[in-house]
Amino acid sequence: MALLVIVREIDISVSGIIALVSVAMGLAAHAGFGTPALIAIGISCGLAAGAVNGLLVTRMGVPSIVATIGAMSLFRGVAYGTLGDTVLKSYPQSFAFIGQGYVAEPLSFELASFIILAVVFGVILHRTTIGKRLYAIGANPVAAAYAGVRVDRYRFWLFVATGAASAIASVMLTSRLGSTRPSIAQGWELEIISMVILGGVSVAGGRGTIIGVVLAAALMGFVTFGLGLKNVPGIVMSIVVGSLLIVVASVPAASRRLRGLLRR
Repeated sequence: MALLVIVREIDISVSGIIALVSVAMGLAAHAGFGTPALIAIGISCGLAAGAVNGLLVTRMGVPSIVATIGAMSLFRGVAYGTLGDTVLKSYPQSFAFIGQGYVAEPLSFELASFIILAVVFGVILHRTTIGKRLYAIGANPVAAAYAGVRVDRYRFWLFVATGAASAIASVMLTSRLGSTRPSIAQGWELEIISMVILGGVSVAGGRGTIIGVVLAAALMGFVTFGLGLKNVPGIVMSIVVGSLLIVVASVPAASRRLRGLLRR
């Protein structure tokens, strides 16, 4: 998501992809597939969903916010239409390790995966030509295209990568819960986008760092965990997250206006 926002795009359908992938794995598990096959099916489903979003934006010319809102409703609707009120729990025992196992105490498999992926994407964004081109697209897509950067190709594959990341999240979440239901990850798109914006990624594109997003994710985790320990209702958590997002999004605009006033 951070890389998408850097290139001036967004994907609202991530929670819908998580639900769709979980349903696909639940049906496969019910049919008797093993853990490796479940992971392959889940990631393939996420890649396909991301490709649909990418094609809508880069080939059909649909604005990403419109395309992915529609895709969110589509994917979530397919999940509900497939399962209804049914809950699938026929997962093999080995599948539980992904969301509940430990590489070494106290390092869980989930946390280890998070650290590895953060390092990989940090290197890609900050130490490779690909990262430089993503910043160039976000800063000025027209100039980047004239400089020879295949803008639409990068945007397409970023949507595909976001679908794959959503699939990985779905595999881990489904493994942790041990079950599939169509309401899984309901409303998570707001939290995911909030982490990106709180991490300093500019909605105008061209600016942002992976370390900032990692710190924002840790902050969000501590805040929600702490509020949960205090038995704070979910609606209050939503108010806190929304307030943080408004403040962080409005501070840059306010600072630019203040600088302009001081110059005048």
